[in-house]
Amino acid sequence: MPHTDPARTEQIRANLQEVRARIESACEKADRDPSEVSLVAVTKTHPASDVRALASLGVTDVGENRDQEAAPKAAETADLDLTWHFVGQLQTNKARSVASYADIVHSVDRAKLARALGERATAAGRRLTCLVQVDLDDDARAGVLGPRGGVDPADAPALADAIAEHEALELGGVMAVAPLGGDPDTAFARLHEVAMGIRDRYPRATAVSAGMSGDLEVAIERGATHLRIGAALLGARGTNVG
Repeated sequence: MPHTDPARTEQIRANLQEVRARIESACEKADRDPSEVSLVAVTKTHPASDVRALASLGVTDVGENRDQEAAPKAAETADLDLTWHFVGQLQTNKARSVASYADIVHSVDRAKLARALGERATAAGRRLTCLVQVDLDDDARAGVLGPRGGVDPADAPALADAIAEHEALELGGVMAVAPLGGDPDTAFARLHEVAMGIRDRYPRATAVSAGMSGDLEVAIERGATHLRIGAALLGARGTNVG
């Protein structure tokens, strides 16, 4: 079992208190109940001991964006009662592995991936919640910038149908990343429109995964239900300082 340094736990505790205070303040301004917003701690490049520290502080939702890091980390912390979120771009050939440990996949951006996850979840006797990843970056879709993943907003309803059709998958809602250098408010307002369109057809698909360490307040204002927080909780990538 990985050792958890008490000083590191205290640093994470302080960071967590700051993040939760930001969430509560943003919810108050948006006239929302903080209980409507889930904090997903993204632990990429950080050790399993940090996952244990987070769990000891009451954090039960943990996110990863690379299968080769997520799979062993999930195995190391299998004794904890955690909900694992896969939040990164996902190759179809990784569907078997991800379907074995993830509870929620935020980054479903094509029907082929949805089918692969559904087939692998069925084989594993599991049920996965999947979110439609929406690309809010017009420049990326046009090839001006590198892609960050996601389906064109106009194609999101069809992808939602593809997820909902598979018996081993639960359509959870939508996810997006604010464009680099863009206005997150404009982006998340657009995501809200896409989310509402999908929710009209699938009332249970209420999740809106949006907002990270730098833009969580805007995301909350625009209806985010899940925040993917890494650096504000655990510090810079690959470091153990907050």
